[in-house]
Amino acid sequence: MLSRVVIIAAGGTGSRLNANLPKQYMLLNNKPVLMHTIQAFENHVDKIVVAIHAEMVDYWNELCQENQFNIPHELVLGGKTRFQSIRNAINYLETRFPDFFFNEDSTIAIHDAARPLVDSDLIEKSFALAFEGKSNVLANKSTNSIRIGSINENDAVDRDTVWQIQTPQTFPAQVLLEAYQQLELPTFTDDASVVEKIGYSIHLIESSHKNLKLTFPEDFEIAKLYLNTK
Repeated sequence: MLSRVVIIAAGGTGSRLNANLPKQYMLLNNKPVLMHTIQAFENHVDKIVVAIHAEMVDYWNELCQENQFNIPHELVLGGKTRFQSIRNAINYLETRFPDFFFNEDSTIAIHDAARPLVDSDLIEKSFALAFEGKSNVLANKSTNSIRIGSINENDAVDRDTVWQIQTPQTFPAQVLLEAYQQLELPTFTDDASVVEKIGYSIHLIESSHKNLKLTFPEDFEIAKLYLNTK
């Protein structure tokens, strides 16, 4: 019986890397980033669902064959936005495993495909909080001074109150199902903002800077250093 599921959002375009290949398929230590990410969750969940762009399905299957990658996971076609991709994955789970959402112990983590270095203990902590009924996200306190406003008019913000949000973002399954029945809004910047909109509070788990999102070429070099010092 399912109780823990991760949805990996893998539908991005990777344009900020100035590369034609989306970043989740680029090589990190001779293996596609997405494979590292799936591997990070392998021992923590009952089901891995990857929301993937329709045009990349065949390419991904070829990569799995070439790399003899056999960690079980299921593919769901992504939508035009992250919201639509996650909703497609939730709809897939509801259709395939309807009892999952009736189990009060069921939890779902949502994770960026381009965050392959998330720590096992943080994954466990996020699922444990969700099991207690607490929607939660990984986050780092800002190490930079922060100002808010325009170029000409701005004010300093106490950086001790500023958190940089990461993934996984983990929720009781019933809460996430309810949240994604809403219409998409421009104010939805992540999954926590979708859940927050229907009245649930969000708990923060202090994360590690190691859990970086691979966005720019230099991020790959940093990630290689982390992997090589394991």
